[in-house]
Amino acid sequence: MTDQIHNYDVLIVGGGNAACCAAHAALEKTKSVAIIEKSTRRDRGGNSAMTGHIRFVFNGIEDLRPLVRNMSDDELRKLLDCGLPQRTEATFWDEIMHATANQSDPELLQVHVTQSLKTVQWLASKGHDWVPASLTNDNVLTMNGGGAGLQKRNFEILERNGVAFHYETAATELIEDAKGRVTGVRAITPDGYRIFNAKAVVLACGGFEANAEMRARYLGPAWDTIRVRGVPFNTGDGLRMAMDIGALPHGSWTTCHASPQDINIDFFTVPSVHVHADSTNRYMYPYGIMVNTKGERFIDEVYDTRGRTYANMGRAILAQPGGVAFQILDAKIRKMNLYTSNYKKATTESADTLEKLAEKLDLPVDTLVKTVREFNAAVQPGHYNPDRHQLDGKCTKGIHPPKSNYALEIDEGPFEAWPVRCGITFTFGGLKINPETGEVQHVAGRKIPGLFAAGEMVGGLFVGGYASGSGMMAGATFGRIAGTSASRLAVEKK
Repeated sequence: MTDQIHNYDVLIVGGGNAACCAAHAALEKTKSVAIIEKSTRRDRGGNSAMTGHIRFVFNGIEDLRPLVRNMSDDELRKLLDCGLPQRTEATFWDEIMHATANQSDPELLQVHVTQSLKTVQWLASKGHDWVPASLTNDNVLTMNGGGAGLQKRNFEILERNGVAFHYETAATELIEDAKGRVTGVRAITPDGYRIFNAKAVVLACGGFEANAEMRARYLGPAWDTIRVRGVPFNTGDGLRMAMDIGALPHGSWTTCHASPQDINIDFFTVPSVHVHADSTNRYMYPYGIMVNTKGERFIDEVYDTRGRTYANMGRAILAQPGGVAFQILDAKIRKMNLYTSNYKKATTESADTLEKLAEKLDLPVDTLVKTVREFNAAVQPGHYNPDRHQLDGKCTKGIHPPKSNYALEIDEGPFEAWPVRCGITFTFGGLKINPETGEVQHVAGRKIPGLFAAGEMVGGLFVGGYASGSGMMAGATFGRIAGTSASRLAVEKK
């Protein structure tokens, strides 16, 4: 029995933010656009629904005005007066380079930075809007409804404009002609194999974070046992298919976005579009200390702002005995209202004394008490200001590891503990693309005709570290570029 055949101008593999942006862009030149998605319709949305932020350049109110609704200029000014009046291209560049220890691909980063404002304003023109970000995030605005809201609107807009969606459809191989041009995708559905012919194909189906075997192979020991802060569908299929036809791997295949998550986080988050984006995030570590099961600190909790460290903390936690840690805070932090609403469902323990807290957590009592006392004695004088946008320099001295900022004595009961584990969101390794066109590059030093990539499938932008909201920004920017290039090629081929 022969495979059933579908024909489109532009075929997009994946259903997250990058894929949807590619579809938006492709529709500007052709109406023959389709998306194939491994998940069910109910579970669609990808990991994009698990965030709320998108990091972009802005130079003042005039750049933000197109993004917000029902906000006056006075309200916008007050928002900017909170500590981030602008994020220039130079600042954005430095933020990513600092987070990646200067290892970000400069050609990719240049496009990522310079196209960010144009891309978010383009998204606004499609029907999206933004609202003020939470007090603990170092972005000024967040997407209305978070990533889940963005994705819900994306699907509504794309369906209204005639994009064909094929759910429960898992791509298995790329189809090439005799000249090495990609002409479509073979995929498996509940009813058997299907052929999706296309004049251009965009791969935007995520990394390999949901594939235990690939995590162990590339990220290393213990990574096969961790929880996924995301969907179970990103198993590296697109990367494998592309490399099978000679696509050039690029970027850091040994690092990833991994953050502190509730100790009782599920193995996967499905359906992500219906789950609160921050429901399992446990990012209170900047305001207290983190200890392992020995009751000892193991990392400088605030070597940078929370938005530029949280994606590294998961790796540090995984390296501890049992892959578990505890965020320890006292009553002063509770009084400062730094907790966000989703933490009401967190797994926590509290006690009037550190000794009782240690007993509840089954930690060595003497060691935890000693750790906290030594920390308190090392805290230096200074003004405590846990600003989400800048560091306060209030630090410790004479202990290792130090706490470089936001150092405040833990001495007022009741004391709280937040048990956490590592949760992976996405992997950083991917494919080499032409940043200006989104064309996938071949190991022979040329492009692969007809094949484009976007989102987590693009390697080289993030290495080791990450800044909050920059993944969504990259997905939108390179999704738009890939969709535009793919549709232009499709029109030319007509």
